[in-house]
Amino acid sequence: MYSFSPKLRLISIILLISGLVLFGIGYFMNHGIDETRIEQMMESIHSSGHEIRPTHSSEMVGPQDHAAHLEHATMQVHNQPLAAIHLVAVFFFGLSCAVLFFYCIQHVAHAGWSIIVTRVMEGIASYIPWGGAILIIMMLINITHNGHLFHWMDPDLTDPTSPHFDSILYEKSTFLNIPFYAFRTFLYVIGASFFVWKLKRMSKKVDETKSRVDYQNLYKWAVGYIVFFGFCSAAWAWDWLMSIDPHWYSTMYIWYSMVSCLASAVAMIILVSVYLKKKGFLPQFNDNHLHDLGVFLFATSMLWTYTWFAQFMLYWYANVPEEVNYFFGRFEYYAPTFLPMLVINFLLPLLVLVSSSIKRNYTVVTVMAVVVICGHILDYFNMVMPGTVGPYWKTPEVLLLVLGSVLFIVGLFTFVVMTALSKLKLIPTGNPFLKESEIYEYPF
Repeated sequence: MYSFSPKLRLISIILLISGLVLFGIGYFMNHGIDETRIEQMMESIHSSGHEIRPTHSSEMVGPQDHAAHLEHATMQVHNQPLAAIHLVAVFFFGLSCAVLFFYCIQHVAHAGWSIIVTRVMEGIASYIPWGGAILIIMMLINITHNGHLFHWMDPDLTDPTSPHFDSILYEKSTFLNIPFYAFRTFLYVIGASFFVWKLKRMSKKVDETKSRVDYQNLYKWAVGYIVFFGFCSAAWAWDWLMSIDPHWYSTMYIWYSMVSCLASAVAMIILVSVYLKKKGFLPQFNDNHLHDLGVFLFATSMLWTYTWFAQFMLYWYANVPEEVNYFFGRFEYYAPTFLPMLVINFLLPLLVLVSSSIKRNYTVVTVMAVVVICGHILDYFNMVMPGTVGPYWKTPEVLLLVLGSVLFIVGLFTFVVMTALSKLKLIPTGNPFLKESEIYEYPF
């Protein structure tokens, strides 16, 4: 049994509290920004060579005078706290759900090599209800109009008698409406929480009974979660990310956002497994298992690059104004983060992990796992921030808010995952493929 060390427990609590403190400081600094400073920020952007233009297509509806720009800018500046916690909360919830997806794939494929790390995956997936609770709270903040991350939630935009009427959002209101959005959010969170509870329960039962019938039931529930994840990971990408810019849509987006979480999920499995190995709690984990996880980390990083390029290339080639505006805002205002993330998420994994022997090096693979997770947090930053805070992100407030959000969620994630692992038997002794995993050796 793993014992949650007091030192790591203290570190997780310190991260959680320091994150709350930094976020609180950033929040009060943000709410201290007045109209005069916002006008100065607008002027600073204009003087740097940029036009004060809409950062996404929905803002093109309605007046485009100074007063309208100031109104948009004020909303974007005060979106900073909610946008910061939103990007981190969605990322870690998606990461945990992707870990459970990877776990179910192993069971459905009857994979033998990965059985040693199945309890690691169960521990990471235990974060799902906690991450989901944060997303439900944020959903309630948005639908009660105490937050303004989602432009389409403004009732004036779908009212034909309003001067701000938006015909595109009116056509999409069958799907993009507050009651249905709230229902879907509850569905994603409750559904994923149910599956992680059920799968962990069935896995424990297999250990106790060593029954092939119980293992077959575990297999069936794993198939069920794969179906659930296949639908819901697409739908929550639409709801929580793509609907931030409701005029724009992409058929590649659901794969792009999901693969970002999947690559990070493999990286997190590596980090937790290596940690347990180094602490002596998982001696059965060896360089063959590390190698295969490294292969998946390399493969998912390359798959993410493919989806990123395919999405970008299709919109660049079509050159439809409503669509390329999504990329305009990122090239225009997010140049320091948008293209440079390709170095972190593509070039470094390509150059470092392409070698089979390097994938057996614990230090190198662990460092690359950290790099990949940080790179995909940056990816989610680029998904969320341009459509919510626009060009007003190069401020001390945003730095404190994002850093505070990351530290808070990482502290909570660490505490929840390690607490869950301390309650699990790390070796699934009832799994019929355990022996294969223990003697597994990569042949090349």
